[in-house]
Amino acid sequence: MAVGVFDSGLGGLTVLAALQDRLPDVPFVYLGDNANAPYGVRTADDIFDLTCQGVERLWAEGCDLVILACNTASAAALKRMQETWIPEGKRVLGVFVPLIEALTERQWGDNSPPREVSVKHVALFATPATVASRAFQRELAFRAIGVDVEAQPCGGVVDAIEAGDEILAEALVKSHVEALLRRMPKPDAAVLGCTHYPLMERVFQAAVGEGVAVYSQPRLVAAALEDYLVRRPEFVGAGRTQRYLTTGNVESVSAHATQFLRRGVRFEAA
Repeated sequence: MAVGVFDSGLGGLTVLAALQDRLPDVPFVYLGDNANAPYGVRTADDIFDLTCQGVERLWAEGCDLVILACNTASAAALKRMQETWIPEGKRVLGVFVPLIEALTERQWGDNSPPREVSVKHVALFATPATVASRAFQRELAFRAIGVDVEAQPCGGVVDAIEAGDEILAEALVKSHVEALLRRMPKPDAAVLGCTHYPLMERVFQAAVGEGVAVYSQPRLVAAALEDYLVRRPEFVGAGRTQRYLTTGNVESVSAHATQFLRRGVRFEAA
């Protein structure tokens, strides 16, 4: 039984790479819904339906535990899935909580009341749907008080990455960062609230300034999953098969994934 990793497209590969590095003995099956990417401009109901379809496909691969390596899906669909849809014996986890725990310097499972933290001004870069959901602010409020969040919807960045257009993606990142800094000139931290964005992390860092701590999710999610599997080992079974599935064009997706990850990645049709 492998662990499933689901994303709307290529962005979740940044999380998968960190998972594979930290948990080399765990088999993973990755599914990118490239045919329907990007999710960040879709309605909440549409995101919910597409995410459920993707998770069901991974369950069919024997993945009783699925990581939503997509902030848009985590923000717009996960709570509803956990409350109304996920059956007994299955688990679906998101990527927001490990990031917020790191930002607020909390350990996993710390359910104490929210408290003041050292970070006071946070710049959040995310898709339009994630920004509209306010899921980041909601989860942050459970853990911290007195934190000012300025959110910037980064339209077009995911599309450019999915199309393999690094030049356009870099230009869009710089434009979105400039727009946010006009509203919050001196953030303490910048949160990359989309798993596509680590592919542009150096551009974000240069644009916000070297003095701003940039929080990116892959390593944080990998550490959180390792902790989860120590406590719930039944969600990992025998086998070492790593697979990459896509709803999109296999050749195109494989080429773009190889381009951005700087290593060969071969997808199969989902």
